[in-house]
Amino acid sequence: MMNRVVLVGRLTKDPELRYTPAGDAVATFTLAVNRNYKTANGEQPVDFINCVVWRKPAENVANFLKKGSLAGVDGKVQTRNYEGNDGKRVYVTEILAESVQFLEPRSSQEAPQQQSNVNQSNHQPNPQNSRQQGNSDPFSTGTPIDISDDDLPF
Repeated sequence: MMNRVVLVGRLTKDPELRYTPAGDAVATFTLAVNRNYKTANGEQPVDFINCVVWRKPAENVANFLKKGSLAGVDGKVQTRNYEGNDGKRVYVTEILAESVQFLEPRSSQEAPQQQSNVNQSNHQPNPQNSRQQGNSDPFSTGTPIDISDDDLPF
């Protein structure tokens, strides 16, 4: 038997992160995936597919993806059921994501940020500018710091 799904689409809203009573992280999100044809009136149909991801990948999804993010999902189709509030059986079909790939750089999702409080020559925070902006933490710049691979110890 084979049960494998590969999807590429955009998130329709921010992921929802929850924790089980045992402490396992679980994130849910909906992926909008275009179909590969257009209708007679020129519109491209879209499927909205519910996805679930567990543990550390769930935390990563919640921390780094947001509404509109382009993501790739590799996983399997899962069907489950439960008893609804009205006593009727509810069936849910969703994708159990085994892997979620972030398909666009984080910088393309965010508005360009000024790096006025980062010293560009050595990539160290400039505490004077941080204090001027009302930031009490001298190590927090509020913007990403660009570090080359040569500077990393691993």
